[in-house]
Amino acid sequence: MSLQTPNTTAPVILTGDRPTGPLHLGHFVGSLRNRVTYQDQYRQFIMLADAQALTDNMDDIGKVHRNVVEVALDYLAVGIDPTKSTILIQSQIPELAELTFYYLNLVTVARLERNPTVKAEIVMRGFERDIPAGFLTYPASQAADITAFKAGIVPVGEDQIPMIEQCNEIVRKFNRTYGGEKDILVECKAIVPEVGRLPGIDGRAKMSKSLGNTINLGASADEIRAAVKQVYTDPLHLKVSDPGHLEGNVAFIYLDAFDTDKEGLAEMKAHYTRGGLGDSVVKKRLEGILQDMLAPIRARREELAKDKGQVLQILKEGTFKAREVAAQTMDEVRKALGLSYF
Repeated sequence: MSLQTPNTTAPVILTGDRPTGPLHLGHFVGSLRNRVTYQDQYRQFIMLADAQALTDNMDDIGKVHRNVVEVALDYLAVGIDPTKSTILIQSQIPELAELTFYYLNLVTVARLERNPTVKAEIVMRGFERDIPAGFLTYPASQAADITAFKAGIVPVGEDQIPMIEQCNEIVRKFNRTYGGEKDILVECKAIVPEVGRLPGIDGRAKMSKSLGNTINLGASADEIRAAVKQVYTDPLHLKVSDPGHLEGNVAFIYLDAFDTDKEGLAEMKAHYTRGGLGDSVVKKRLEGILQDMLAPIRARREELAKDKGQVLQILKEGTFKAREVAAQTMDEVRKALGLSYF
């Protein structure tokens, strides 16, 4: 597939994923279906952040390597079009690492440690003081990713907003110190999706590959059926006649995210809360919706997986185009820093 030249006049948007496992419903709600829309509105760069994934996966680098193509398959299967969006592999653009190196001189260790997102991730992974330096400096790396493509828009979850704020701090400091009369780097704006993070099927706050509480986009019909049976509902709803509760009820949270029949869903909610409606009926509706939604994605994914060489070619071409953009930014940064000697 030959990639078309992207619209260079449209606003630039950067998004991406760490390739550490297959993508799931949480990714679909939080980012993937929005990216399909964004590609007709923006000049979209989608990054497979394999280098960043290594910051806490150096003991299992094969997991990262394997999932680069697997995540790319998910992208293509949901409708991301490589003629409209530029899909790139982070590690294959060395300018990003060079930018990160310079940006690290514009932040302090104390400021990195104060970043709420970094603090939360450190606690979640149990690093305590044994924090990989690469992981601690992630805000500088993300700033390099964003600014290399001069992205003015970055879709993120609420928990990632501190990363965008720190990126803009770096941008302002760089421009103020080295930009002269013209700003070299571009500040970015975070946009948060209307539907936030999906909980896991077990009711935990986050659907996560590491927690094993996901429904993957490539899940088989049997896997979807089995997962829906395990979906957390209302533990106090012991009898069909009992009034049910919607708060924290994962089945209804998923229905809110995926059921397009809002009127019928409202009637079901009313019936459930007054009593007389069993969880099995709710789950049957949910399963039907998920089966219908994921079947065509699974079929496209299986077809694409027959020629992984073609997928790699798409990634190669996208990465080449992305590197041309990053190289231009890198030239401007080097000149501003006085590092252009020849």
